[in-house]
Amino acid sequence: MIITYLLFASALNGTLYAATALLGVCYGVQFTTMVPTASELFGLKHFGIIFNFMSLGNPLGAYLFSGLLAGYLYDNEAAKQHSATCLGPDCFRVTFLILAGVCGLGTLLSIVLTMRIRPVYQMLYAGGSFRLPQSSSH
Repeated sequence: MIITYLLFASALNGTLYAATALLGVCYGVQFTTMVPTASELFGLKHFGIIFNFMSLGNPLGAYLFSGLLAGYLYDNEAAKQHSATCLGPDCFRVTFLILAGVCGLGTLLSIVLTMRIRPVYQMLYAGGSFRLPQSSSH
């Protein structure tokens, strides 16, 4: 997603379609892996609450980044052009750079989470499987 937002911010000719397709793939992967990751990290006991909390991320992010941030920066760029509307790639460049930075921060936090949870999985899979041994007495 970082590369996608940087492509959007660069506003190079011919990158819009490729960046949009890549962004769709990234969102698909993100939403597909959210549910199993949450169940692995937090368990299934209160999974309904955890899933609903995760579902708040999309509308909350849309409001913060699209409604507030992008709108504010767009209005500032339009004011620089002495118009009510903004023309050109500068209208959303800073917004895309901020989104790339937020994705970079998310990547770093994911790496930290991976490093912290790795010993748990090494301990679980040390015997080759994390299944409990089953007794053969019928």
